[in-house]
Amino acid sequence: MAGRVDPMKGNIVGAAVTRIEDPPLVRGQGLFAADVSFPRQLHMRVVRSPLAHARIRRVDAADAMAAPGVAAVWTGKDLADIPPIDFRDDRVEKLVPHRQPLLARGRVRYVGEPIAVVFAEDAYSAEDAAERVMLELDELPPVTSADEDPVEIDGLSTEPMVIEKGYGDLAAAFRDAHAMVEADVIIGRHSAVPLETRGAIARYDASRDLLELHGAAKVPHRNREQLAKILGRPLAGIHLFEGHVGGGFGVRGELYPEDVLVCLAALRLGRPVKWIEDRQEHFVAANHSRQQRHKLRAAVDKDGRILAIDDDFVHDQGAYVRTHGARVVDLTAGMLPGPYHVPAYRCAGHYRLTNKTPAATYRSPGRYESTFARERLMDAIAQKLGIDRIAVRRRNLIDKSEMPFERPLTALGDEVVYDSGDYAGLLDKALQAMNWPGLQSRLAERRRGGELVGAGLAIFVEKSGLGPTDGVRISVDPTGVVEIVTGGSSLGQGFETAMAQICAGALGVDYSRIRVIHGQTNRIEHGIGAHATRATVMTGSATHIAALQVRALALGTAAQLMQMPADALTIIDGHVVRNDAPAGPSVALGEIARRRGPGSKFLNGGNPGLTSEGWHKTEHMAYPYGVHVAIVKVDRDTGALKVERYLIAYDVGRAVNPMLIEGQLVGGFAQGLGGAVSEEFIYDEGGAPLATTFADYHMLTAHEVPHVDVLLTEDAPSPLNALGLKGAGEGGVNAVGAAIASAIDDAIGRPGAITQLPVTPARLRALIQ
Repeated sequence: MAGRVDPMKGNIVGAAVTRIEDPPLVRGQGLFAADVSFPRQLHMRVVRSPLAHARIRRVDAADAMAAPGVAAVWTGKDLADIPPIDFRDDRVEKLVPHRQPLLARGRVRYVGEPIAVVFAEDAYSAEDAAERVMLELDELPPVTSADEDPVEIDGLSTEPMVIEKGYGDLAAAFRDAHAMVEADVIIGRHSAVPLETRGAIARYDASRDLLELHGAAKVPHRNREQLAKILGRPLAGIHLFEGHVGGGFGVRGELYPEDVLVCLAALRLGRPVKWIEDRQEHFVAANHSRQQRHKLRAAVDKDGRILAIDDDFVHDQGAYVRTHGARVVDLTAGMLPGPYHVPAYRCAGHYRLTNKTPAATYRSPGRYESTFARERLMDAIAQKLGIDRIAVRRRNLIDKSEMPFERPLTALGDEVVYDSGDYAGLLDKALQAMNWPGLQSRLAERRRGGELVGAGLAIFVEKSGLGPTDGVRISVDPTGVVEIVTGGSSLGQGFETAMAQICAGALGVDYSRIRVIHGQTNRIEHGIGAHATRATVMTGSATHIAALQVRALALGTAAQLMQMPADALTIIDGHVVRNDAPAGPSVALGEIARRRGPGSKFLNGGNPGLTSEGWHKTEHMAYPYGVHVAIVKVDRDTGALKVERYLIAYDVGRAVNPMLIEGQLVGGFAQGLGGAVSEEFIYDEGGAPLATTFADYHMLTAHEVPHVDVLLTEDAPSPLNALGLKGAGEGGVNAVGAAIASAIDDAIGRPGAITQLPVTPARLRALIQ
């Protein structure tokens, strides 16, 4: 049986067991946002701005109010007393004036901005009525490029802040350098497009004075705190419930204006309110990401060793600042040096506002961008000095003997301290897996035959396990079922299975008999959710701690029942047995839980039940790392690109479930490849989005995504937690753009040619010709 566990052998943590989340999904019993309905519910439809920048002269809702089935129509005037959504983490005062109102007031700032909302008896009536809301807008000149010099609009600058990070003597490094190498690179605007669009369903129970919000929430407790603040309600009077989620990727599960609007409507109208986003709305209303331009220069010695890196970049934030505040810019600046020695460093991230859909995080935020910029710079160094691109990287890598490696920078408020790693060792393994010398010979032969083929690589450091703390509660009921209650969230990443495996390994039970309760604020008071690749590291470590505590309680009680020392006992498959006689007398965990009822003589002054809370705390993040290698072929006539082979080598510290990690890495690669070669939100000069359907936003199909080889290593367990865990959610996407660009350079024989993502066929054809 796959789930049978002997903790003395430790065979469940690290096993590729099947997911416990899947049975209801494969039976068609999933409960996604669109599946949630309540009697008497109203449907909400948002009226959105057709212009990128305009003054609102008038919003006439009279005709819409007269439409059949309409219960209410709101404009910005109806919400004058409702504050904008705040930042979910640290407050950034310079960005406060740029928060987004729930409905536009006086001015619209991007195509898709909510101006009014209609509430009707069914979704069709709501949509029909929304088309009858009349808008009178005076169009204004839009800001469509973050490269433009900042201007003031309504007394506010389009560059509200610049984040600067750095250390060392930059001037001396450039003065003494053998050479200075420059790069100017662009990352295009794109974002996640989950299979399930956003959705929110709210209902208010007046008899209990309880407001409920159902839908995706990667940070349910933080969202509840925000809602309580915005709506002026006590925290205990709001609960969030997360069902199944069809993908999150940093975009879904944040608190958006639509989430607050359904809650406010449920309170004001006294009926449940449901909103389900359509795909066209998603393209213009859900968070965008990535768009940056970096102008870098490096000071190097004659051997290609880095003396300093200087980077100025602009980040196109779009029209407003949403819940993430300055996170992406902060992460970009804090993580750009990557796995290399950089004795002196300066980075200035210019936070620019434009008349586009607001931007925020998307899988590996700030790292996809900074890895592309840094690795393009590394290839440029190799080219300028005539040094092999692998050799120049190897000369600059931080050595494993230097771990933990402290870099005098911060990221998300944490000091950047690489906890463990063998970067050169993983590079060697990746090159060996690709048979790099033989590969170069084969590619050279194909080039002689006229093919445009090439290989590229990129090395990166990820971050994971964002603190400062996380906790879970584990209980065993009298039937022997183990329940984990956590403030974490499941967004499709295998969260329940991973937590069950960790619990099973520590407690000694069948992982399939463990229930994982998540995303429900009524079941646990605190939680930080699932974001920033933190769930396995933080929630998993808390689960391990709580499970060990429950184990100790069980063994202590069993020792009394069996009249044996606790250290002579162990737990196998949910039964306490003797170490020296596993097939002998036993006591089931369920029976121990029953014996520990209120007033029991086995409590020894403790609390009733077989239950415990575990908390994991950390002052630093854990840093996994990886190497991506790509082999590509370019059609010289059309510019079409084919990825013939791709390798992801990744060190995860310790793999809880290799199958889940491989799925995370391969899925991340597919998203990264889309951003590297096809996906882009393009705007015209008037600020109108040109990619609002799949006809224009070019997501890759399964046919276009190649097979991916995954080399998963556990050479550098993290010393920051008992299991040595590091995260895996973003390692597949991080370096795709960088590796693909390097491979295309090699294929077309023009080092440094690729400076902009995505590398579309049209752009590539222009380069070739």
